Amino acid sequence: MPKSLFDKVWERHVVALETRERPATVFIDLHLIHEVTTPQAFTVLRERGLKVRRPDLTLATIDHSTPTLVNKDGSRPYVSAQAEKQVEMLLANTAEHGITTHGWDSPYRGIVHVMGPELGATWPGKTIVCGDSHTATHGAFGALAFGIGTTQVGHVLANQCILMRKPKSMCIWVDGELADGVSAKDVILAIIAKVGVGGGTGHVIEYRGQCFEDMDMSARMTVCNMSIEAGARAGMIAPDATTVAYFEGKVMAPADFDKAAADWLSLASDAGCTYDKEVRLDAADIKPMVTYGTHPGMAMPIDGLVPEDNAYMDMQAGTAIAGTKVDTVFIGSCTNSRIEDFRVAAKILEGKSVADSVTAVFVPGSEQVKIQAEAEGLHETFLAAGAQWREPGCSMCIGMNGDIGKPGDLIVSTSNRNFEGRQGPGVRTVLASPATAAASAVTGVITDAQTLLRSI
Repeated sequence: MPKSLFDKVWERHVVALETRERPATVFIDLHLIHEVTTPQAFTVLRERGLKVRRPDLTLATIDHSTPTLVNKDGSRPYVSAQAEKQVEMLLANTAEHGITTHGWDSPYRGIVHVMGPELGATWPGKTIVCGDSHTATHGAFGALAFGIGTTQVGHVLANQCILMRKPKSMCIWVDGELADGVSAKDVILAIIAKVGVGGGTGHVIEYRGQCFEDMDMSARMTVCNMSIEAGARAGMIAPDATTVAYFEGKVMAPADFDKAAADWLSLASDAGCTYDKEVRLDAADIKPMVTYGTHPGMAMPIDGLVPEDNAYMDMQAGTAIAGTKVDTVFIGSCTNSRIEDFRVAAKILEGKSVADSVTAVFVPGSEQVKIQAEAEGLHETFLAAGAQWREPGCSMCIGMNGDIGKPGDLIVSTSNRNFEGRQGPGVRTVLASPATAAASAVTGVITDAQTLLRSI
């Protein structure tokens, strides 16, 4: 029987088959951990006299509660004592259990879903879990990657396996080429707008078609990152030559690279494989997208009219969303904080200034992104334009570190969620691509970046 990418990876990792009475037992190749969802898990291990079963398959970083500013004396302005304690507990727990940890002194510290691939810890064909819903990001490499809860974090620490019923399969085809100015963020927002926030519930999505084949790995990560926003368990893209090239020279790349690469390429879905659900879009129909409501499925082309009233967002049906006043622009998060994202923003901001009415906050996803951006001089472009260039972290995506807006503010954000209060009490969030965010920072209103790029 022809098998899909998901089928192949799943079958390689089933330790005990699923029955009517119990889920399958699935082996986990890589367990990523951070400071937010681990304190309780380590406490349970300690209370039960257990050790971490496979510290060699566990990788830690600090990202959610970490300040993105540094005081003049070098200290870090934590938003609360609790946030600081979370970080300290993670560092203490991982030291106790011998887990490799990228803390304050590591050149690889950063958002867990940015630094993992950068290190080469994320391999095609792996099963990867993390106590974070956007673990789906790693599916861009052909891994089966998904978020787990705090209790499950403890289970994986203790036995390196997880109990799980096999999800259904879904394929989203996007054929053809994207128009100029349309990015991966626009693609995934268009997909979620089409299928809805529950369209992928109970499924693992495989993204197929020329649109995804043409994308670099950064773009593929953006797409897979937001699979969860369509309700999916995970999102995957089959490994190809682009995937293999990404791993060359990575710190944690396989020792026998050629053998590993050949295996990775064999994971591609077989001709004639079937899925439980299929959806098709034409890449040529996708435009730059923004959200107008309070979940990612409420997305629309930036040149369109708001389709329905939304009191929280102060958006009225029939009005143009372009031209809406912006208070803050945030470029960052595990969705869009990679070097490619900041290159796009720098191209738009070069020689321009952030509008006086806008606060622009740019937060690299990792130390490696920060180092590379500064080596290319991108930070100088941002600072000259009046934007803030911060230290790596999750920052304003979820605001656990204190990076939030003021009540009533409208934030154009490259993050993944626009729920009520996500970026602070009473804050309104518009999800957009880095290009749209940067253009909106310049004009002070929601703006299609192409209107600025055409003038360059």
